[in-house]
Amino acid sequence: MSRPAPLGREVYRHFTRIATRWADNDAYGHVNNTVYYEWFDTAVNRWLVEQGLLDIERGDPIGLVVETGCSYFAPLAFPADVEIGLAMDKLGTSSVTYRIGVFATGSPEAAAQGRFTHVYVGRDSRRPTALPDEWRRKLEKLA
Repeated sequence: MSRPAPLGREVYRHFTRIATRWADNDAYGHVNNTVYYEWFDTAVNRWLVEQGLLDIERGDPIGLVVETGCSYFAPLAFPADVEIGLAMDKLGTSSVTYRIGVFATGSPEAAAQGRFTHVYVGRDSRRPTALPDEWRRKLEKLA
């Protein structure tokens, strides 16, 4: 299995800044790998809320995470902000796969990069549902 090369900022369409926390560091003095997945979730859902697509309490449809993955290239540690780059790799009928890059502030190359796939389902039925046209129009801006 070949290791991907870190991508630059130019492949991402939106950035979110997140502050690291003391608790993010592990015994080895760098941000623990599990925290990156929290950042993925935060960046995607913050963008959806900002676009008026995600109503956390009453929205329908809702996105369920069905796949994630991450490659790590350089350590990050508290105290520092990170910048999370977001783009869309694939838009399906009821799913979206996001490309996500984690950057040290101002760094041209990702310290980590990954993917995050949502399948959109009915809030009550939990069955896949086609993405509304408004969602598709906004999500296509991330392509």
